[in-house]
Amino acid sequence: MVVEADKFGLGFRPELAGGILAHQDEIDVLEVIAEDLFKLRREELDTFRILANSFDLALHGVSLGMASSHNVDSKRLDSMARLVQELNPAHWSEHLAFVRAGGHEIGHLAAPPRTDSVIQGTLANLSRARRSVGSRPLLENIATLIDPPMSDYSETEWIRTILLESDCDLLLDLHNLYANAVNFGMNPFDMLEHIPASRIKMVHLSGGMWIEHSTTEKRLLDDHLHDPPEIVYDLLEEVARRAPTSLNVVIERDGAYPEMGLLLQQLRLARTAVARGRSRMITRQEINV
Repeated sequence: MVVEADKFGLGFRPELAGGILAHQDEIDVLEVIAEDLFKLRREELDTFRILANSFDLALHGVSLGMASSHNVDSKRLDSMARLVQELNPAHWSEHLAFVRAGGHEIGHLAAPPRTDSVIQGTLANLSRARRSVGSRPLLENIATLIDPPMSDYSETEWIRTILLESDCDLLLDLHNLYANAVNFGMNPFDMLEHIPASRIKMVHLSGGMWIEHSTTEKRLLDDHLHDPPEIVYDLLEEVARRAPTSLNVVIERDGAYPEMGLLLQQLRLARTAVARGRSRMITRQEINV
């Protein structure tokens, strides 16, 4: 099986801008937090238009709250639509999470109960997003420290159902997948088997830290402040073995920034992991497409 070239890049942050521009030959993709641009005037977006000429630009939403029985925020959708029109990104994405309830902003990405009513609300929100923006988002799985109560679906069943019924593709965050697996007693490689490989179009790599959950337990917190652990690259290799289409692989970092040389080394590790996976790709008939 032959796929188009996989691409690799970083989440754009102002602290990394100089290093990114100095190493364009090693970076294919830049992912920009959409909300950071929502209030910029048209002329203030020129920097990002220039970046879009040198990199595959991706817009990443963090505040729409798609996975909810509440309607997605229309003003934020309008802002995303404006950015997509202005910057013509390769794609845009949002999380399978809710961020508000009862009129209150909760300040973080939260996992909703995995129920039929939330699935229907999510599908309705995705339809609204497609009509407003003009295209479907990639959907990202999130990490959670608490297994959502009152759920009727496993995490992978829930993700699979939404992807297939919405006809959206997946931004697979491998550290989120790993964190949920270890926090709730699952095997991340088993979880991958239940995610439709043909829907995986983009991959996030990040890291986290262990925190105290009780006197006898710890939880793995996804914080984007630490390097991706080795198992994340192992999972990336497995994704590359299974995914029948090209991947955009992005390393996320939101603070405690290392030297650019270390981030570039992590990109090289990602390229190597994908190459290993591609070298032993399995056929479409063998995978859960």
